[in-house]
Amino acid sequence: MPSFALLSSANQVAAHLRADLIRGRWQDTIPGADRLAVELGINRKTVDAAMRQLEQEGLLLSQGLRRSRRIVPLKGGGGSPMRVALLVWTPADRSWTYVVDLQHRLAEAGHVSFHTPKTLLELNMDVGRIAKMVARTKADAWVVACGSVEVITWFAQQKTPAFALFGGWRGQPIAAAGPDCMAAIEEGTQSLLKLGHRRIVMLVRRQHRQPIMGQLPTAFLTALAAYGIPASPYVLPDWEESVPGFQKCLAKLFQVTAPTGLLVDEPELFAATNHFLATRGLRVPQDVSLIFLGHEPIFEWCVPTVTRMQQDFSQLVRCILRWANHVSRGKRDLRQHAFPAKFIPGGTVAPPPVAK
Repeated sequence: MPSFALLSSANQVAAHLRADLIRGRWQDTIPGADRLAVELGINRKTVDAAMRQLEQEGLLLSQGLRRSRRIVPLKGGGGSPMRVALLVWTPADRSWTYVVDLQHRLAEAGHVSFHTPKTLLELNMDVGRIAKMVARTKADAWVVACGSVEVITWFAQQKTPAFALFGGWRGQPIAAAGPDCMAAIEEGTQSLLKLGHRRIVMLVRRQHRQPIMGQLPTAFLTALAAYGIPASPYVLPDWEESVPGFQKCLAKLFQVTAPTGLLVDEPELFAATNHFLATRGLRVPQDVSLIFLGHEPIFEWCVPTVTRMQQDFSQLVRCILRWANHVSRGKRDLRQHAFPAKFIPGGTVAPPPVAK
């Protein structure tokens, strides 16, 4: 996963007001800074800074001192600017660096982007609930990050253009981009196998495993098979996607035949795994080797550095921007791009502990 960017108070207020403007909460003019400050429970200077930002984006037009700012009408239906709805995986993903960069780049190109009221996780990746939210949302185009195969299939069937970022887009008639992790995952798994690990487990969410096996587990199981280790619920466990469910999964794994190597996806799952091991008195990498299946620059500050994957998210942003500009000119763009991820060795992998 990419790193996150901390938004200033003015940026957060601007994002809130931007979403309200796009949803058509106000007509013609926006309330003054004093009124909005009271409504939001913040100081007037922050609201002023946010509204100046929206002026720079072309959403508001100043009419002079002590006069309400005029709302600039947005063009729809393939014109420029477009309303681009961003549907991400979790609420925390809204602050990822690449998402913030994407919003700035879209704004520079004359488009307006906004986050949906709820994320895929909050909607439980339920196509029916997603469809209802989409129907209530005024958008000329959609960017869907980390959608399941079912979700991406549904968006591919809609008239409104959509771009799939990560998730189950392969084989679907939809514009898309994401990392090609196959080689990096195989290399990471092989690094454990070559050191002598045989009890290796991959922890990923269900959407990577069902109903179609995704890139991560496919590459993992392929590497294991080359060493004669068959696929089983032990090496690729299923778990209830909640905090208690994940903790129960970890406890079961280490109850009898503890794994000596773990490949873990997503920063929150990796952090939870690290904490679980620490509370059990298990050391990394002396007792358990850990590989993070994503790109998280924060881990570069760890000593020893975390063994991980590395991805270039700037290429993904450029792909989405190019697609948005094509769509805004009425062009149909279904191009798909896969960028190779790299395996970055670190200090969280070592030979398995010697059996006592």
